[in-house]
Amino acid sequence: MIEIVRPGPLATVQDLGRPGHAHLGVPRSGAADERALRLANRLVGNPEGAAGVELTLGGAALRFHARAWIAVTGAPVPFRIDGRPHGMNAPCYVPAGACVEFGTPSAGLRSYLAVRGGVAVDEVLGSRSTDLLSGLGPAPLAPGARLPVGPADGHADIHVDVAPGLMLPDVPVLRVLPGPRDDWFTEDALATLASTPYEVTADSNRVGVRLGGAPLPRARDGELGSEGMVTGAIQVPPSGLPIIFLTDHPTTGGYPVVGVLVSDDVPLAAQLRPGQRLRFQVRAARQAK
Repeated sequence: MIEIVRPGPLATVQDLGRPGHAHLGVPRSGAADERALRLANRLVGNPEGAAGVELTLGGAALRFHARAWIAVTGAPVPFRIDGRPHGMNAPCYVPAGACVEFGTPSAGLRSYLAVRGGVAVDEVLGSRSTDLLSGLGPAPLAPGARLPVGPADGHADIHVDVAPGLMLPDVPVLRVLPGPRDDWFTEDALATLASTPYEVTADSNRVGVRLGGAPLPRARDGELGSEGMVTGAIQVPPSGLPIIFLTDHPTTGGYPVVGVLVSDDVPLAAQLRPGQRLRFQVRAARQAK
């Protein structure tokens, strides 16, 4: 059992989400930085899709009522087990009764804690993920909340001592495939997107990264009928300022999508923090990888 002493700014339970329900209006949700959660699970011998804890800007404290093996990945965050510092991207032993306390990440936004056996809260539509948009799954973690840990019987042995950490550039470059509604914008809109820096605003969250910078001018008035949305879509509301959809995004939307992030760059977008600058690189479909 894991007791939440303090959750920090935001802590949620996340696995790899609940795909296949968009036709019901249910987003996939799941870990915003899927690669980081997969790595944390592999380090403690879990299946990659086991549920862990996603920490936003650190600051959390978790007490373990039974001994456990954990791993912390994602945004580089200092943490201590009963006051002793430990390293990220490696399996760590937590004695029964110990408290794991997190500082603030030096870069990035979201860190992940995996525990051997996985966080075993009840599933909703096949997933243990907290979805902030729809309200499905467990509530965001609060002081006093308790998380059960599943059995590790049959899980892989722990073999890796340490894995490479996450490299976060000061000014990330996100690759974009044009469309499907780039024809709703002027001919120079994609050039504007690629040639000027944008800045992450403070009202960003797991639904989307809202950006400040050069507006993208429209070539058409009016709005679209609702269309399906995907993670990584860059939707442009009437303000002209792009929004990058993350894992809790709505399944449909009526604003045009000027482009979609290359899937490999979605985890990097999930690590953008308010005030950080970024750039876009527009690519042809054959350059997507």
